Amino acid sequence: MQQTTMSPYFLSSNLNMHNLYVSPSSSTLHLSNHITKPKFHPFQNSHSHNFSSSPLRLTIDGFACPSSSFFQTVGKSSPFFISNPKMDSFRVFAASSVPEAQSDEGKQTSGLVQSLQLGFMFATWYLLNIYFNIYNKQVLKVYPFPATVTVFQFGFASLVSNLIWTLNLHPRPKISRSQLTAILPLAVAHTLGNLLTNISLGKVAVSFTHTIKSMEPFFTVVLSSLLLGEMPTLWVVSSLLPIVGGVALASMTEVSFNWIGFGTAMASNLTNQSRNVLSKKLMANEEEALDNINLYSVITIISFFLLVPYAIFSEGVKFTPSYLQTAASQGLNVRELCIRSVLAAFCFHAYQQVSYGILEKVSPVTHSVGNCVKRVVVIVSSVIFFQTPVSPINALGTAIALVGVFLYSRAKRIKPMPKTKEA
Repeated sequence: MQQTTMSPYFLSSNLNMHNLYVSPSSSTLHLSNHITKPKFHPFQNSHSHNFSSSPLRLTIDGFACPSSSFFQTVGKSSPFFISNPKMDSFRVFAASSVPEAQSDEGKQTSGLVQSLQLGFMFATWYLLNIYFNIYNKQVLKVYPFPATVTVFQFGFASLVSNLIWTLNLHPRPKISRSQLTAILPLAVAHTLGNLLTNISLGKVAVSFTHTIKSMEPFFTVVLSSLLLGEMPTLWVVSSLLPIVGGVALASMTEVSFNWIGFGTAMASNLTNQSRNVLSKKLMANEEEALDNINLYSVITIISFFLLVPYAIFSEGVKFTPSYLQTAASQGLNVRELCIRSVLAAFCFHAYQQVSYGILEKVSPVTHSVGNCVKRVVVIVSSVIFFQTPVSPINALGTAIALVGVFLYSRAKRIKPMPKTKEA
């Protein structure tokens, strides 16, 4: 038999093991010499041993390769033919194929990259939140005008949102009149929630404000029942008990306790969760729905215009050069105030955007657990940074409340058993 060089692929008939070898280097066919008595010739005779330039269509391990009419090409280019009339197909085998282990390794690598990316986003979310609360508290200490501070944060976020739309980093939404009508209540709740939070941060310690804000699940359950008709399960209701008890215990022993700070933080829970429930109701209507990033951007812009008149009416214009010059003469470091105000506004917008980015990658329950961990990180970091005095009873109450929040996020995973109809 004529010696041939094996190619990466070879063709074989399904009977009598007649082998037809394809040499990719010379584009010729070599047939084993034990086929000696041809019975028929399905192709035209030709003395040319080269394939035509038309592409070859083969199937290699189930994957189709580009081709044209292979059999016609072989008939015109090869003097050899197959002598078995019972042969009905050729099968192409790959001498080497990608092992399954390599595919599994690729999936594992991709999963590892996604996990690292998600972990980086969570770390960024927490870090931005820590810096926002620190810078915000520092600003409110020396500049006790929470409405003006909130307006500045809304204005900065509105500017960034418009810049993102202008640079086509995210598609600009087209808001209809009906959408605007539905979004307006969300913007009102968003405005009040952030304003009340800043008022609370100006009156009490950061750790205490966030301890009170850990009662958000309680307001979520109540508002979802009233507005959406969603009845909580027994596990969800049970998880609310340590939340309420822990906040009450922490409040009774809080050194910086202030009724204005306590009341505004509690009211911010009501407004923020009203916004979330109304957002869920809006998103249920596909015709009115916006993606999370655009919805946040739109309600922030509306909140800016809603809050400007109130800030001017209640606090006056406190960011004019003349006022800042007067404040500087009384010992205020205006340069540091402006820098920290910009940093707080940047962190305010950035952590919101990262939070929505995480929500697109994980389930709402996972996001809720991450938010619970974020609350712990913010409380601990603020206590360390501001050296807030914490009594053992206060720490115990805060811990109980945060454990309740974690149990709530776990209880949300438990779905109620479907009721079976009696026969």
